[in-house]
Amino acid sequence: MYKIVLFCLALALVCRAEDQVLELTDDNFSTTLSERDTTLVMFYAPWCGHCKRLKPEYSKAAELVRDDDPKISLAKVDCTEAGKETCNKYSVTGYPTLKIFKGSELSQDYNGPREANGIVKYMRAQVGPASKHLTEIDEYEKFLSAKETTLFGYFVSSDSKLAKLFLKFADKNREKYRFGHTTSADVLDKVGYFDVIVLIRAPHLTNKFEESVIKFEGETEPDLSSFIKDNYHGLVGHRTQENLRDFQNPLITAYFTVDYVKNTKGTNYWRNRILKVAYQYVDKLNFAISAKDDFQHELNEYGYDFVGDKPVILARDEKNLKYAMKEEFSVENLSNFAYKLLKGELEPYVKSEPIPENNDAHVKVAVAKNFDEVVLNNGKDTLIEFYAPWCGHCKKLAPIYDELAEKLQNEEIAIVKMDATANDVPPDFNVRGFPTIFWLPKDDKEKPVSYSEGRELDDFIKFIAKHATNELESYDRSGKPKKTEL
Repeated sequence: MYKIVLFCLALALVCRAEDQVLELTDDNFSTTLSERDTTLVMFYAPWCGHCKRLKPEYSKAAELVRDDDPKISLAKVDCTEAGKETCNKYSVTGYPTLKIFKGSELSQDYNGPREANGIVKYMRAQVGPASKHLTEIDEYEKFLSAKETTLFGYFVSSDSKLAKLFLKFADKNREKYRFGHTTSADVLDKVGYFDVIVLIRAPHLTNKFEESVIKFEGETEPDLSSFIKDNYHGLVGHRTQENLRDFQNPLITAYFTVDYVKNTKGTNYWRNRILKVAYQYVDKLNFAISAKDDFQHELNEYGYDFVGDKPVILARDEKNLKYAMKEEFSVENLSNFAYKLLKGELEPYVKSEPIPENNDAHVKVAVAKNFDEVVLNNGKDTLIEFYAPWCGHCKKLAPIYDELAEKLQNEEIAIVKMDATANDVPPDFNVRGFPTIFWLPKDDKEKPVSYSEGRELDDFIKFIAKHATNELESYDRSGKPKKTEL
């Protein structure tokens, strides 16, 4: 019975979020939007995979802005059924397409994030001034009750130097942060702040390990930027797809079911335990929590296909090397893991295919576990290709690469390939597409040289002949075959 009640409550929460998204058709599109100031409209097709992935985030965003003032609405139009004419009218050719409307008039295309918190921030930046001016105590208290960290200014006059700095900064960063300010004597007297800028943590992120309100002590815009950077996420920040660049190494991240819309208490149950450890490593290590479903690709990088009820702890050090806590989550195990990470006592996690039992082919196979042996410490000039098995350009290159290795089999040149999708690529090799090829002279392998010449056999031979540490036996420096004396 208890499980049934929980299921019904969860279902009710989902339905409530769904109800906040307006379902528009050709018949009611204009009339419904004309009654609203600002509406984000998602044009979608039911069969579209990207639309299905966006739908729950879109519903969460609708719930988060439900009580906003100025009012923000979120709506959707099915382009395959009752909204065909509307989709044609607004030149919708792909799904999902998102557009912002002011009343019933198209304002602009939506080019913001595709996750709930990012959608909310982007849309809030589209309505009203960058910083909301609050004059009444009740509206001030309601404003700060929202589930979002806020930068707030308390000013005796909006013409003060600090107020002008704050409002200018807010205007530049309106899509990234939430701003509010007051010049009301009633609010100033009640709070006891005068000509002060503060960072106020979202109510659901408050905890006993750090202050909920932090005062800004600087005077300039760079000072304010640094203040926010240092304090915005706190000891254990909520790391999302939108803000992941805010979190710098060395970083320890806990992956579990993070949901501050439907399960704040459950989320903070684990976060508070992580805070106990993070508090011990202030200014030494960075900590974060991330929703496991949003970062499955990162979990896969560490060999995790599934995460259970307890958090999985993964980390990267200052060199961006990866580490995984193999023990079951506990405060004690996390504390030990953090200590060893800081002291450099952990063994890095390396994603690697097995070392080939036979590596006698002309093209040598490198995997993460034998990379040093096959590439860096082989005593030869080396040409290495990083490829993906599904890559069409890589498949086209394969026979040419094989022929190249055969032509140079008697030279002091190593021709190597590595599947970059199945192995960790060393950080010195900037692989962003496939195939990516590097040249490493045998006496200087600390700085790989990107190969950007042609990909025909002659192109490779000319390049290698020119750049080989020692002149090739079979080719001169221009890449022409040497004459063989009879």
